[in-house]
Amino acid sequence: LPVVVELSSDFLDRQTPVFRDDVCIFVSQSGETADTLNALKYCKSRGALLVGITNTVGSAISRETDCGIHINAGPEIGVASTKAYTSQIVSIVMLSILIGRDRISKQKRCAEIIQGLKDLPDLVREVLKLDDQILSLAKDLHEEKSLLLMGRGYNYATCLEGALKVKEVSYMHSEGILSGELKHGPLALVDENMPCVLVVLKDKTYEKCHNALQQVIARHCRPITICEQGDEDVQSMSFRSIALPPVVDCLKCILAIIPLQLLSFHLAVLRGLDVDCPRNLAKSVTTE
Repeated sequence: LPVVVELSSDFLDRQTPVFRDDVCIFVSQSGETADTLNALKYCKSRGALLVGITNTVGSAISRETDCGIHINAGPEIGVASTKAYTSQIVSIVMLSILIGRDRISKQKRCAEIIQGLKDLPDLVREVLKLDDQILSLAKDLHEEKSLLLMGRGYNYATCLEGALKVKEVSYMHSEGILSGELKHGPLALVDENMPCVLVVLKDKTYEKCHNALQQVIARHCRPITICEQGDEDVQSMSFRSIALPPVVDCLKCILAIIPLQLLSFHLAVLRGLDVDCPRNLAKSVTTE
């Protein structure tokens, strides 16, 4: 099925065409986000089928949509989202399986993903054991002014989310960059003084991400990589590496975001900041 991802805040500004045979999915932790609610009302007026994915039973989005998913992540106290983000990914993956499971050609793929979901709790526990390694990395980075995160495919979103977490709780400038765009401008920022985190996991984008790693090394950068266990090639090229256990490609992003969430936490603590209540931010954005 063709899918288009939209930011709610930008969606209404462009008066995006929506028709009666469209399905519109609205993702919000609180279910009360003003921009998302306004986009919902716009799509509702055009007769689209509305689906909500929220963490709050009885919220405005859960009431206004035709059907939906409660992610059941439990109350999230800190302003910066962590478990709601990963639970939203799991919910969307499960929705995808539900839509595609009737196709014979997708049976094997669906079975792989379902097995990956069953293995996920143990894999997450394994990644959390890397906390001491990530704390050591944070001690090297907490006095830096900027941080670049590079990824591709599923893990471009991981880099955007990781950069957002670093901004939110440590107030360090950070930027998530699509590895394929490196030569179109961002490479000018890379030198021996610019810390760069690259997500290089074994999926369809592996070779291209490996090429991006070579590009930053050629500019004398000392790269920090998030790679897979046993990937000695990438580990040998890295200044520091965080090795994750293997899992099906569409779930790698869940494991890859955890080190970045922990990194942002440790950076904030080392800088003496309040991790749960960053300045100028609210948990639920109820105004435009």
